[in-house]
Amino acid sequence: MKVSINGTILDEKEAVISIFDHGFLYGMGLFETFRTYQGKPFLIEQHLNRLEKSCKLIGVNWKYDNNRILQEVENLLKANQLKDGYVRYTVTAGEGHLGLPTDVYSKYNEIIYMKALPAISEDLYKNGKALQLLDIKRNTPETDIRLKSLHYMNNILAKKEINETAEDKKAEGLFLTAEGHLAEGIVSNIFFIRDQVCYTPSIDTGILPGVTRAYVIEWLEKIGIQVIEGRFLWDDLMTADEIFITNSIQEIVPITTLYNLQGEKFEVGSGRVGSETKDWIKEYRSAIGGYE
Repeated sequence: MKVSINGTILDEKEAVISIFDHGFLYGMGLFETFRTYQGKPFLIEQHLNRLEKSCKLIGVNWKYDNNRILQEVENLLKANQLKDGYVRYTVTAGEGHLGLPTDVYSKYNEIIYMKALPAISEDLYKNGKALQLLDIKRNTPETDIRLKSLHYMNNILAKKEINETAEDKKAEGLFLTAEGHLAEGIVSNIFFIRDQVCYTPSIDTGILPGVTRAYVIEWLEKIGIQVIEGRFLWDDLMTADEIFITNSIQEIVPITTLYNLQGEKFEVGSGRVGSETKDWIKEYRSAIGGYE
């Protein structure tokens, strides 16, 4: 795999940064994950705008140049011989002294990782995915809102919980807040439908304000679907007609099975992908110019 560090494309074995980079020492860094369609990053301005705002919150003096980044992504796609790719754009605080700083970081590093997109699983969109309630709780956000930061321990421990205890190892894990409200998946935001109204946890629960989440909310409202953001409970999922999750790589993924902490299995609605979710997946792909 080829990667880009500060605009220079390198083989992954040659790509290095200082052990004194505060992204490594203290987790002071942020990233965005997105995909391309026909070589073009989707919702790139929204991703980079969120990244710039987040950098400002942690004192990293990074501002994006949309045209430059688009060119770097294009160059890296070519270097990796990919038409489309899974892209992770990372900004680390850069090299600093051993010790907690007070000054703004101005010598940041920009790293672009890339790999092939996962194969499209028709079974996933036909039969849906399982959602496993997690014992580990969602940690509190770094600031007033959650940042997509480099310290991902909460998510990694949640993934280990799935691997070690879940009946379905491919299930997405569902975090609750410390107060017991629905939060988000390990790598996704969650939505549920009841009586043709769509519900999703609000940002003030401490979830990541997902770019795809925001796009889906706006898009659903444009097509006349009421979306309510709020604080919800596990029981709300148990009585939902349909459930789906969103992220920038997999788009909209239907949830057809729920597992509670005791490993008990419950079907969502009829146990099959709901008609509304199925229609929305098709319309979403059409709206973004994605694959059929």
